[in-house]
Amino acid sequence: MTATAARVLRQLRHDPRTVAMLLVVPCVLLTLLWWIYDGGPVFQRIGPALLALFPVIVMFLVTAITTLRERRSGTLERLLTLPLSKVGFLLGYAAAFGLVAVVQALVASGLMLGPLGLEVAGPWGALVLVAVLDSLVGVAMGLFVSAFASSEFQAVQFMPAFVLPQLLLCGLLVPRAELPQALEYASDVLPLSYAVDAMNEVSREADPDLLLPLGVLVVFVVAVLLLGAATLRRRTP
Repeated sequence: MTATAARVLRQLRHDPRTVAMLLVVPCVLLTLLWWIYDGGPVFQRIGPALLALFPVIVMFLVTAITTLRERRSGTLERLLTLPLSKVGFLLGYAAAFGLVAVVQALVASGLMLGPLGLEVAGPWGALVLVAVLDSLVGVAMGLFVSAFASSEFQAVQFMPAFVLPQLLLCGLLVPRAELPQALEYASDVLPLSYAVDAMNEVSREADPDLLLPLGVLVVFVVAVLLLGAATLRRRTP
């Protein structure tokens, strides 16, 4: 697992475009939204939710495509001839991209709380913790869907099918309690709903109660990684 994580990090170090996608693009998008709303009340209201959503989307895309390339190049097949389980392989990737997710969350949170002037009632450390866990959700989803794609194009196609419905139902556009009942029930089982709930809790409460949303996100990450290991194929047909 450690060797896999180290190899992925070495590859990322020599791929400046991917690094820019991971670290720069979320900051650019957050800055663009700040500019659109001129840092006013609307941005203060939706800023925490955006900090939850943009890193998830970026980590999902990069993780899914990178893992798929491992399979298409035959790297996965060669690795699994060694004493390395599928769980170990995915945990290695999760560790590598998890480290990147931590850096991404720190950079994006620093931008929001610093230059963009996002005001939160709760502690800054809680906001960063939630941002890190949200990015890990994107990693887990990307690793999972990569098992079902046979090309980079198919991996990208999973985003509107797998991520965009969550974006619509997570409470960013309409509070979840105001959704039609069937949609509210659907939102209750989607991870991004709890990511946004956790961010909103930190932004509104001086002493946020994060036990439920963070617990759900942790369980989701672990469950999806295990499910991804169970469905991972050695090679892409």
